[in-house]
Amino acid sequence: MKRSQATGLLAVLLIGLVVGFLVEIAFAASGAPIVVPPVTLPLTLILLGVVIVSLAWQVRQGSRRKALRRIDPFWAMRVAVLSKATSLSASLLFGAALGIVLYILTRSVVPAVTSLWLAVGTAIGAALMLTAGLVAEHFCTLPPDDDTDDDIDDLGGTRA
Repeated sequence: MKRSQATGLLAVLLIGLVVGFLVEIAFAASGAPIVVPPVTLPLTLILLGVVIVSLAWQVRQGSRRKALRRIDPFWAMRVAVLSKATSLSASLLFGAALGIVLYILTRSVVPAVTSLWLAVGTAIGAALMLTAGLVAEHFCTLPPDDDTDDDIDDLGGTRA
């Protein structure tokens, strides 16, 4: 599995931004109330980030050579995939929250100030979760091998 690239995360962020902004426009045009994130959403995003980093920290400690017990490779792979999924979903949520903030700030009649602060809080929580996902991905990478052989070429064959 490859680690998340900045271009992919930015693409998902932009998709979230456009979708968040257009959903707000569609709700306002239909007369429905705009989407306002709940108070608990930023706290939940931060808590999920902490859980992901703690799981990845266990993988990192188990992958060191001085580890007391061996780490289960299947569990480590699940944590690595979970950290990648966390990065992608947090990027999408970050974009959607920024789309909501952009919609609120571009209106001539600003909705309640609490809706702006809740959207900003959600964006901050998603940014922290994105950071936690990227850190967890880094923790799940294997350290480089010490016994590198200069006699092996790029295809895996032995040089003469």
